[in-house]
Formats: sequence, structure tokens, C-alpha cells
Amino acid sequence: MSENNYSTTQTPKSQGKVFIIGAGPGEHNYLTVMGQNLLAQADVILYDALINPELLNLVKKTCLKIPVGKRGKGPSTPQTEIDRRLVAYCCQGYQVVRLKSGDPFVFGRTTSEVLALHAAGCAVEVLPGISSALAAPLFAGIPLTDAQLGQHFTVLSAHAPERLDWSVLAQLDTLVILMGARQLETIVHHLRHHSQPEQHPIAIIRWGGRRQQQVWTGTLGTIVAQTQGESLSPCVIVVGKVVNLQPTLGLSFPTNSEYAHRSDSAQCSMGATSLQSTLPLAGKTILVTRAVAQSKTFSQSLMSMGATVVDMPALEIGPPSSWKALDGAIASLDRFDWLILTSANGVTRFLDRLFHAGLDTRALASVKIAVVGRKTAKTLEQQGLKADYIPPNFVADALVEHFPGEALTGQTLLFPRVESGGRDVLVKQLTQKGATVVEVAAYQSRCPATIAPQALHALRTQTVDIVTFASSKTVRYFYQLLQQAVGEGKPQAWLTPLKVASIGPQTSLTCQELLGRVDIEAEEYTLDGLTQSIVDHYQTQD
Repeated sequence: MSENNYSTTQTPKSQGKVFIIGAGPGEHNYLTVMGQNLLAQADVILYDALINPELLNLVKKTCLKIPVGKRGKGPSTPQTEIDRRLVAYCCQGYQVVRLKSGDPFVFGRTTSEVLALHAAGCAVEVLPGISSALAAPLFAGIPLTDAQLGQHFTVLSAHAPERLDWSVLAQLDTLVILMGARQLETIVHHLRHHSQPEQHPIAIIRWGGRRQQQVWTGTLGTIVAQTQGESLSPCVIVVGKVVNLQPTLGLSFPTNSEYAHRSDSAQCSMGATSLQSTLPLAGKTILVTRAVAQSKTFSQSLMSMGATVVDMPALEIGPPSSWKALDGAIASLDRFDWLILTSANGVTRFLDRLFHAGLDTRALASVKIAVVGRKTAKTLEQQGLKADYIPPNFVADALVEHFPGEALTGQTLLFPRVESGGRDVLVKQLTQKGATVVEVAAYQSRCPATIAPQALHALRTQTVDIVTFASSKTVRYFYQLLQQAVGEGKPQAWLTPLKVASIGPQTSLTCQELLGRVDIEAEEYTLDGLTQSIVDHYQTQD
């Protein structure tokens, strides 16, 4: 959706409001709960270049996302233009989020934005975030204070080092310096000029808390040579004796063969803190192919295990081409013995249409309900209904094999399902058992037009470790999108470095057919089971 036509494609709220939110150091885990909730509700988001792109997965599909830069030496929207846009969207009645890296009031230009909004009579609220000044040293295993080595710390910006009183700064216990990557030599020069010894400890933390974190530790006498030729931005610089506590505390992620030393004299580690590294999926990037509306819980489960999640919706859910068959079945529910529901989509779309007809769940009093899958049962329970039967193995085949009660002969079953491409074998097996199955289209699933940009970038750069599939359709549409993106090339080339994870046997068959392999299959055929099998796979490797 373009910015130009946004006002005509959204329905504004009666009164707009701007929320200026601190995104923290990067990962969604360090964003406040209120911040996450507001991102999910936002109509418009203006975001800085330094925020983790993963956070944009938290917004709704219709949200207008506007990058404004704000990274040193990079292209940026002028601050006056950012102020103007915030006011304009708020005055149109939209809920606007201004997402800033770290904390909004730590070396951000939030004052300008707040004053502009106040002047225009716009409602504004500022939410705190964890500043990189506090987070990055922790991620590097460096305490900012210590009873013996550092009783205070000072946070400063080196954006304009000539304006700082280095004679005072050189006497302080610990300095935490932001925006200092390009000023390292100048910083060292000023501190040495004002009597700091060349043995004085210093650390540079690049991308603190991100997967690509790097840490260099040295002294004022060695650090410039140690980092010669390195890209240090964005970084936090810590100067003080507390840096020497890093090896003693042993909190930093250990350097290994994958993350090698940058020079013989430099101590350099890449990764996250020990808190992150203890999570079983820390350092893994997982591609989730579920439809947007269905991926949130699964993605959160993976992220709680330490994974970085990239959404690539390979499925879009919409209404069927006609409601006629479903509406007719709902109008004559008393002729059915069983209602068969095999997906959360089937539950939601069937009940939506039931309510659309002016009925409620009491209309199902004489009909028994059979569901496939724990998620389907849970979705049903959320509507105040309990399934009469759930097969033990969470797959459609088990529904027929273990169907309760008397033989299916003479039973009439209502089966709301996807309009095309569903499990025809289930209908065939039920019919062979003597049942009459009435199939009605409750929804349609289709392939998206293109691959989500972030997912395309991750696949092209081969930064994905695992791709997950929760249905055969997502496999087929994923492959179709991949072929479209690759063009004349071979899609398998993008798949070589990653692992393929499947929710169950039927999905695995499609993976074998199109992708040539399955590396991980859930033992329990649920999303929770898929998460656990991915965790087990890596723990077994370790």
C-alpha cells in the first residue's frame, strides 16, 4: 500500500493519536508488552533504520510502514518532514506509531516531535525502551558499575566530540559512548591527552544483542590498531576498568570457529549474551510459511526458544466463490448427525456464517462435532463449544480409523472445508464406511502474489536455517513462489543451506515431492509438536 493513497484505503478512527515507542536494542523480546500491543494496532508506523526489521512482522497487514532513516551518514528524512507526517496522519484520525531504536529520549529527536504534535493539538504518548547504552554492555558481559572498579557511569554522544569537555570526562569511572564508531581515534586521542594511561580498558560492542553482535576489548593503546579496517557502526563504546570484569564474570557468548577472532591481539566475540545462548534455538533464523492471521502464536513459540523468525506467508485465506452451499446446509442443520471440522479456518468460517444467518451455537444442539487437531479443538472451545470427538493422532486419517460409536452407515456428515485442494481421501474413506458426506465450501486458500520482501532477502542471502510447513498447501505455494522469484534458475539452490521442517506425514510427502527432502518431522502433529521437534533436532546435534 503506498503512502499517497493511504488516506483513501483506510477507515480513520474518530480521533488520532501518536505513540512514540522505544524499540529497545533490537529483538522483539526486549520490546515492552505495551509496545508490542500498540504495534499490532497501528494504522501507520514511521520507523528508524536501526530498528530490527523483525519488529515489522508485529504490525497488521494493512498498516502503512514508512522508513525515515536516522542512521549516521545514511539517507534520512529531514526531522521537520517527520514532524509534519506525524501531525498529518494523526489529524486524519489514524493511530500512529513512531518507532525509535533504544529509548526515545536518549539521543533521539523526540522533543521536536512531541512539541510539533502538541502545537497541532494532537494526542501523543511516549513509551520507554531499553537504551543500547544500558543493554549493549550487558550483552557483552560488562557491568556498568562495580563497588571497587566503577561507582558511576556517564552516557554521552560522540556525534560532535569537539563540543565535549574531555578534561572532565577523562576523570570519570566509566564512559558509555554512543555514535562514536567514526570518532574512535578522536576519542582515544582526547582521553590520552587528558592523562588516561594507554593501558586503560576499552570495549566496542557492535550490534549489541543482535545475532551479528561483535565485541572487541582492548586498551586505549591498542584498540585503534585492533579494529583497523573493521566496520564498527552501530556500536556502543565502554571506557573504564569495569571492562576488565568481562572475562571474570564469563557472561559473554564464547568465541568459536564460526565466529573467529578478528585479529591476534583483539579479543572479539560475536553472538548474544549467555542468557540468549542458553535458549535452544538461539542464533537460528526460521522461516514461517503460515498465513499471516495464523502465524503469530507459532512465531512467538519459536521466538521464546531464542529463534529469529521471518514471516513468509505462503497462504492467503479468503471467502469461497459462493456461500450458497454453506448457507443451505446451515438452514437445515437438523438433518445432520455429525459436523466434521478439520482446521481452525473451518471452525472460524463456519461459525461466522452461522452467526451471519442470525443463529448462534444453540443451533448445533442436535449435531455432534468431530474435529482434527488440538488447535481446531481450541478454536472451537473459544466459541463456547466442545468437540464430541478428537482422534488421538491429530491427523485426518485417524478420524475415520477411530470414529466413535456405531458404524457410520446411515450417518449424514456435514463437512465445511476449503473450496479446493483439500483432503479428498477423508471424504472417500468416510463414504466407504457407509456415511453420507455433504461437502460445502467454507473458505478459499490461495497463493500470495509475491514473496514477502524480508523473506525474499533472507532466502537470497542464505541466512535462513529452517523453513517450516504446517500443511501440504504451504509447501506447494512456497515452491511456486520460489520458482517465480528464481525465474530461469533452480529453486533448490536457495534451499541447499537450510533445513526443511514438517508438521506431519502428509506434509512431509509433499516436501519430498517438491523439495526433495524432509529434515525434521514433528512427532506430535501440532505446531507445539513441530516447535519441540525443531528444538530436539538441535539439542541432539549439540
